Amino acid sequence: MMFVPSMLLKQLYTRASLTKRNKTVSFMLKNRLKDATIEELLFVTLDGKEIDPSKISLQIGAHKILSMAEVNQDGNIPFPLRDAVTVLMDIDEPISPEKRKLGISFRAAPFGKLKFEVEDNISSDDKPVTGIPRDPHDDYGQAIIKTRQQAFENFSGAKLDHVGKYSIDPQTLKGNIEHFIGVAQVPMGVAGPVVVNGEHAQGEFMIPMATTEGTLVASYNRGMKLLNASGGITATVIDDAMQRAPVFVFENARGARDFVKWVNENMGPIREHAESTSSVAKLTYIDNFLSNKFAFLRFNYKTGDAAGQNMVGRATFAACGWILDHYEGIKDFYLESNFATDKKASQINIMRTRGKRVVAEATIKREHLLDVMRVDPKQIDYHARVSAVGSFLSGVNNTGLHSPNGITAMFIATGQDVANVSESSAAIMYSELTEEGDLYLSLTIPSLIVATYGGGTGIGTQKECLQMMDCYGRDRCYKFAEIVGAVALAGEVSLASAISSSDWVSSHEQYGRNR
Repeated sequence: MMFVPSMLLKQLYTRASLTKRNKTVSFMLKNRLKDATIEELLFVTLDGKEIDPSKISLQIGAHKILSMAEVNQDGNIPFPLRDAVTVLMDIDEPISPEKRKLGISFRAAPFGKLKFEVEDNISSDDKPVTGIPRDPHDDYGQAIIKTRQQAFENFSGAKLDHVGKYSIDPQTLKGNIEHFIGVAQVPMGVAGPVVVNGEHAQGEFMIPMATTEGTLVASYNRGMKLLNASGGITATVIDDAMQRAPVFVFENARGARDFVKWVNENMGPIREHAESTSSVAKLTYIDNFLSNKFAFLRFNYKTGDAAGQNMVGRATFAACGWILDHYEGIKDFYLESNFATDKKASQINIMRTRGKRVVAEATIKREHLLDVMRVDPKQIDYHARVSAVGSFLSGVNNTGLHSPNGITAMFIATGQDVANVSESSAAIMYSELTEEGDLYLSLTIPSLIVATYGGGTGIGTQKECLQMMDCYGRDRCYKFAEIVGAVALAGEVSLASAISSSDWVSSHEQYGRNR
């Protein structure tokens, strides 16, 4: 049996779903915890009064309706994560803006007995649909997709000649997209092979890159050719962390200080409740930062092969539910304080890591730079020092040239959350000349957020692109991170060489948009 904090349990109820159609009142439950099975429906109450069991039924899927007796007789109703069920009650209650107390209790594996009460008003379900057409029980079926496509065409006057053509199964997109009407097709090229000497990625890899920017694939390909000639790229994952950062509000600063001390003394049960929500998430430590009367807690997790933002959100929510139930004096609480800096570049992520911290490095022979790039190592090294001044003056989070270019192209190709480029754009570039006159380059990406499992990685083309690099599925995330770091370094040396040799503009004239 798995404990579910009361605050988290109430999230099962879909707000504003308490509606009436004819003489039936209904409400919706959505599984926001983990895959489960409904074993028994115990009771439903309205304003504390138990509803007659013979008047209660459960809608599962688009067309299947079971009475409460049938549900309890079966005792094995699938309730997957993100799916919804509708509780139907044959009762004649008035539609009113006044809040009603709605309660429900049921048994579900692996949680055991669940019980909660919420407040909502009964509204009409007979209102005409004015927004985007939806089907709460099968929103990825062909019928509702076509209805949405037609509604979009009628509204916009445009035809979906290309958007509506796709090879993926819409039913596999639950949790990836809402209001699905089709796909966006981005041109994809391939660069490589690139030689990676990692701890997890070892050998030659062809790199899929999705972009509409001319010269990008060719530039990265040229950088890979140069680095391969000098033995390839050494890539290393040196840290791994994903955060959620709640804030707790107190009467005064002393209250916040004492709370942090209590949190540190209770790491055992906090970790236990956080990790109970996932078989993957592991809470490694909690940073604390005090300001004014606020206690900011930065929960740090390892999330396996998933990027993990939603995973750590659920885990932290469960942990905070236990905290709220066991510590007095908390005046207010927010699950995210903006201190995790989700989808935003930040100094704390550069210093403390978010996602994977990756270093890619290589020593490039002078003769190879002269042969492939027509540039001397001294030119690139001097250019790097000049550019460092520009980086300082502008206040950028990246002392390199364009690592987000390659990262974004790989993210689109492989089904990563592209908004994570905002954090993954940070980079620290370092170069030095060796005694032999060769060029040593090192690129640190302190907050590379990647996944090889979950999210969008399992969708059609995205899965295929990961499979191209043997990076799809479990136990592949460090390997993929090393490859991304190596590709980013190839792009850095290619553009640095082009700028240093004044070849940059001519390359864009030949391959890019200025034609």
